[in-house]
Amino acid sequence: MALPVSALLALVVLCSSPACSLGCDLPLSHGKWEIFTLLAQMERISILSCLKDRTYFGFPQILVGGHQVDRTQATAAIHETLQQIFILFSTRGSSVARNETLLEKFLQELHQRLDGLETCLGKEKEVEPSPPGSENPRLAVKSYFQRISLYLKEKKYSRCAWEIVRVEVRRCLLIINNLSGKLRKSGRH
Repeated sequence: MALPVSALLALVVLCSSPACSLGCDLPLSHGKWEIFTLLAQMERISILSCLKDRTYFGFPQILVGGHQVDRTQATAAIHETLQQIFILFSTRGSSVARNETLLEKFLQELHQRLDGLETCLGKEKEVEPSPPGSENPRLAVKSYFQRISLYLKEKKYSRCAWEIVRVEVRRCLLIINNLSGKLRKSGRH
C-alpha cells in the first residue's frame, strides 16, 4: 500500500528531528515522525476550502537563515517554538476542528520533546543575550505565536482558522527542523 504524499513528505523532511539534530539525547516515544503524523491526521477540512482565510504570520527570519544564531540560542528558540505550539493547541478552542484523541497524543508528543529539550538546555551553557541591535530569537518566536493566537481569536476559532494554523505549525516545524540540520552540519557550539 502506498503512503500518502503528506506522509512521504514527513518521512523525507524528518529523517532527523529538530531535537535529535542538536546533539542531545532526547527521548522520542514512537519514533521521530509521530508528531508530524499526528499533525497531518488532524486535518478535518480541506485547506482548499479555507484559502480565503490565509494570512502571513511572519515566521522569525532570524531562525530561517540559521547563520545568525548560535547553538544555544537555536536550542532555546526551538524549545520556545515547541512550548508555544503546546500552549496554542492546549487552548479552549483548539478542539473545535480536531479529534480529541489525536490532539491528546499530539500534546503528549510535544511534552516529551519539551522535556528532552529542557534536559538539553540544562547541559548547554546559559543562553547568552543577543548582541545589541539584533533580534532575540526566543522573543521573536513569542511574537510570532502571539500573532497566530490573535488571528485565531479574530476568526473566532473557526474550523478554517484552525486549518490555516495547522498548516502554519507544520511549516514552522519544518523550518526549525531545517535550522537544526544547518546547526548540525556547521558544528557550531
